Amino acid sequence: MTLRRPVTAFLAALALGGALGIAWINGAVAAENDLPELGSPANAAISLEDEYGAGLMMVRQLREAGLILEDPEVTEYMQDIGHRLSSRAEEGQHQFSYFVVRDPQINAFAVPGGFIAVNSGLLLTTSNENELAGVLAHETAHVTQRHIARMIVDQSHSGLLTTAAMLAAILLGATAGRGSPSAMEGAVLATESAAIQHQINYTRTQEFEADRIGVYTMASAGYDPLGMPSFFEQLNRNSMSPDRVRAVEFLIDHPVTSDRIAESRNRAEQIGRIHHEDTLSYALMRERVRALLGDPRLTIDYYNSLARNGGSSTLETRYGKAVAYIAARNPGPAIEELKALLLEYPKITQFYGALGQAYLESGDFKESEEILEKGLNLFPRNVPVTVRLAETCMRAGDNKRAHLLLLDLFDVVSPTPDQARLIAKAANAAGDIADSYYYMSEFYIMNGELPKSLAQLQIALGLPGLNPIQRARFSARLEEVRSALARDKKGNSSGDSSRG
Repeated sequence: MTLRRPVTAFLAALALGGALGIAWINGAVAAENDLPELGSPANAAISLEDEYGAGLMMVRQLREAGLILEDPEVTEYMQDIGHRLSSRAEEGQHQFSYFVVRDPQINAFAVPGGFIAVNSGLLLTTSNENELAGVLAHETAHVTQRHIARMIVDQSHSGLLTTAAMLAAILLGATAGRGSPSAMEGAVLATESAAIQHQINYTRTQEFEADRIGVYTMASAGYDPLGMPSFFEQLNRNSMSPDRVRAVEFLIDHPVTSDRIAESRNRAEQIGRIHHEDTLSYALMRERVRALLGDPRLTIDYYNSLARNGGSSTLETRYGKAVAYIAARNPGPAIEELKALLLEYPKITQFYGALGQAYLESGDFKESEEILEKGLNLFPRNVPVTVRLAETCMRAGDNKRAHLLLLDLFDVVSPTPDQARLIAKAANAAGDIADSYYYMSEFYIMNGELPKSLAQLQIALGLPGLNPIQRARFSARLEEVRSALARDKKGNSSGDSSRG
């Protein structure tokens, strides 16, 4: 497990330091003498648009490094709970995105622009949904209070350049580290020796502010505010246990003192307990993450040992074990378990998606389509079930239907980048080449790669046989991308002249 420590350091650096370095390089930060005397220092230093652009770059780096868990079911759950919180944050300037990172360490971080990442290790460590909501509310508050932009103002130019150089070293080490762990270790050790981590941590004041606002946000969203201090206390207890190395990552990035625990507990008690029972989705997605990110054989052994040691066979552990069998490419036991679960619980969406996956893994396209269609009839336009059905149709050679299914879904629901790439692939396989280029342009927009998006749209508009609706849609999008590129170029030129 040589990669654990470097990957965690890479993620910690992205959490705040990356925003500082990249925003400065892009010309988002004005020279100190040019800052206006009045107004918000954060707004003077970096606009919301620049902040979002920097965040897109950071998330793209995570995605390209294979660190984001691209799973429709998990993504849907994280977005649901995250948006329930962000809609109560009394701030409408950011479009929030919540996702799980493939890292067993206990940590979470906010990337500029409203991107909130939770390590898989943290999700599995939470005892209940209130604790998870507490972490997400805390990170959401870092964004709404613009702590990242405020720290940009406090940083000197030399400090920002140092942070940018450190990030480049870690990123190169992370990519090289997949074949050469020692390269990654070297990059991280070099930065650790310079105590870079202390420069990118949130300040004590900002941590208290994020706690205070986060507690009220989670209470407003219907979660028990005591979930936040409860999780802090659990981490403090874990920090003294043999698993200390796992808990310490969160404690480094979010120092938890007795004063901080006491203050968050006092605020929560002043608000009052709110009765919130864990949703079934929380229990199922914890087990899904466990099954997807561990060694499938070891995860199956884990579930078997629970049964051998007298642990009760719960609905969620049965589901988790089935998902582990699918991940292990042994769909037979998963099919039997999921069929039994659906007989007992015919209205649980996740069981339809998982059984469809299991049949698909077994090569039984007909059974996969039938069970997923049944799920879609019960839960129209459910994102994970629709995506699973489209995947089955594509494997069965019915690309036209897959394209139509995804078109119908994404007319009413915004796709993730992974889903935009899927519909582009379906369109191409179905012979709808123009739409394929259009959706790839959307994929590049979501990743902050506007020149690549522009190129895709230009190719699409050059194809023969476009209908008037396609031509109008592609042309309008092309103008939007050109305008965004012109603004970026103007901003970069302004930043270069201010630094000259």
